Amino acid sequence: MICKKCVVAGRVQGVFYRATAARRAQELGIQGHARNLADGRVEVLACGDREAVQAFVSWLWIGSSACKVTSVEATDAPLNAPFPPGFHTT
Repeated sequence: MICKKCVVAGRVQGVFYRATAARRAQELGIQGHARNLADGRVEVLACGDREAVQAFVSWLWIGSSACKVTSVEATDAPLNAPFPPGFHTT
């Protein structure tokens, strides 16, 4: 199991990006969250099997049909980060 913290930039707020990410995360069995940041970006925490997390991080470039992603910055996150089971949006 691995965790990645991703910060997604572009037109990603107000275009169903988080809801679409939550649906994709659930399909892949990813735990974590997606939340809006004050500067217009979206923070995503993704934890799960290595292959699933890698597929999800790649998918973050696609997002919802109305979004336009300009960058995805992914860094390793500690496995002991507190988060509830499942994938949540805030």
